[in-house]
Amino acid sequence: MKKVLIVETNIQNYQGTDEPTGLWLGESTEFIEEIQKAGIKVDYVSPKGGFVPIDPRSMKYVNKSIMSLYHDKEFILNGLANTKKTKDIVPTEYMAIYYTGGHGVMWDFPDNKELQEIALEIYNNNGYLLSVCHGIAGLLNIKDRSGQYLISGKKITGFTTTEEILSGMKNKVPFLNQKIAEQRNANFIKKRFFKEFAIQDGRIITGQNPFSVRAVAKLFLKEVNK
Repeated sequence: MKKVLIVETNIQNYQGTDEPTGLWLGESTEFIEEIQKAGIKVDYVSPKGGFVPIDPRSMKYVNKSIMSLYHDKEFILNGLANTKKTKDIVPTEYMAIYYTGGHGVMWDFPDNKELQEIALEIYNNNGYLLSVCHGIAGLLNIKDRSGQYLISGKKITGFTTTEEILSGMKNKVPFLNQKIAEQRNANFIKKRFFKEFAIQDGRIITGQNPFSVRAVAKLFLKEVNK
């Protein structure tokens, strides 16, 4: 069985400030838990490879299952300390790519050409594009071979402008995911702020916020088990 590639950020602080950010821990661990229960293996990649910082705000929302994986030696080594570099990824080994969130991704996901190529090859090989929360930033600029934005005309979701305002980060991020998605002609669907919501359009599955991780995983696993 092919694996799932998990994409995490290398960004440690909001650009131009000393305020820390990074991976929203649960957006990685909760997804991994669901995927591994189904017997599917995962690999980890980041734009630069190597160390992945954790957004300290995400530690306020940990629970027993999140902490269990956080203490797992394999996750610490490969998922946080020593993620793969994009040049080491062979896209044909994966049936899906999953973009995690945390505000850090706003700076190193959108314009990474190597990640875009990996994602497009997985997708063109009948694989799936998955994201949750700010992870949608990794999907915004992917173009198909004809030069069209891949999300154009697709139903997707991600961290909304309302949620960005309520989180107090609207003026700290370089752009708003919802606004850019709509500019790309995506059909951006949203539900009530900070409530679980995930949506599927073909082989693109996206979740709105940190509370939507398992919903994304379950939609994907439903597809895999058809």
